[in-house]
Amino acid sequence: MKSSYREALRAGIRDAMIRDERVFLMGEDVGAYGGSFAVSLGLLEEFGPDRIRDTPLSESGFVGAGIGAALGGMRPIVEIMTVNFSLLALDQIVNNAATLLHMSGGQFHVPLVIRMTTGAGRQLGAQHSHSLEGWYAHIPGLRILAPATLEDARGMLWTALQDPDPVLIFEHGSLYNVPGDLADDAGPVDIDTAAIRRPGNDISLITYGGTLPAVLDAAKQLAADGIDAEVLDLRTLRPLDDAAIMASVTRTHRAVVVDEGWRSGSLSAEVSARITEQVFFDLDAPVGRVCSAEVPIPYAKHLELAALPSAARVVAAAKETVDAGG
Repeated sequence: MKSSYREALRAGIRDAMIRDERVFLMGEDVGAYGGSFAVSLGLLEEFGPDRIRDTPLSESGFVGAGIGAALGGMRPIVEIMTVNFSLLALDQIVNNAATLLHMSGGQFHVPLVIRMTTGAGRQLGAQHSHSLEGWYAHIPGLRILAPATLEDARGMLWTALQDPDPVLIFEHGSLYNVPGDLADDAGPVDIDTAAIRRPGNDISLITYGGTLPAVLDAAKQLAADGIDAEVLDLRTLRPLDDAAIMASVTRTHRAVVVDEGWRSGSLSAEVSARITEQVFFDLDAPVGRVCSAEVPIPYAKHLELAALPSAARVVAAAKETVDAGG
């Protein structure tokens, strides 16, 4: 059936609420307004205000309430409008949700799912446009997901809700309107492994989330120039699927990591370091990286686009890496 990324997310929420009466959705404007990005449109009418709960404008308050509900046996889905606003709930996410299992000696699990929009490209200004999922991937006790396809948008939620510990799902804002075909029987998907979105032999292009379309575009351009690029979608940012990453690099002997986060201290740096640690002698060239410019994301459209990873930048980095390897 024809769908969109937004509709696939909505279908995933609806499916979870039908499957398990303990599941409920809470966040700013998720009810009567239908969600800031229209993901929850129509769910209030279907499930009622007890299960689709509008919250005050207080991330620390409603994320804390979600943690309490999870400890009490519920299965809350907490929606935070953008990743930037999640910083207002860092204490709840990092100091409570991520640590309670460890600090309680294994007595208290926190089966909480937090969804939030990430990324730039929509002229929303710096305080609404950053990609901070790499920060959260640094934190033990959290699982970090980045669905880039309709199938993952539809299927990751239910699997995440089965995890006894907190899961953060990062939905890139540029993907909400992306159309596509979704199988009528689409359902829960694996959240442990990376996925090869395009096989190739000459170089591994490793990415996730909102940069996947640009990387697939770059791979198509590279193919026209005789470079057979493999595209690996990480899907899960913590824990990383080291086996899939190393298997790809071992086949191609070259890698470029594409990450919308800033280069310094980024997720791309972690992936690059792991490649160097584990399969250094399989590399024919240094690992390349394409990241956002080291600036707050600009508002002006031409500056915003210039700051972000693009297909052209990925093509250039891939060609440089291939040429360096001889």
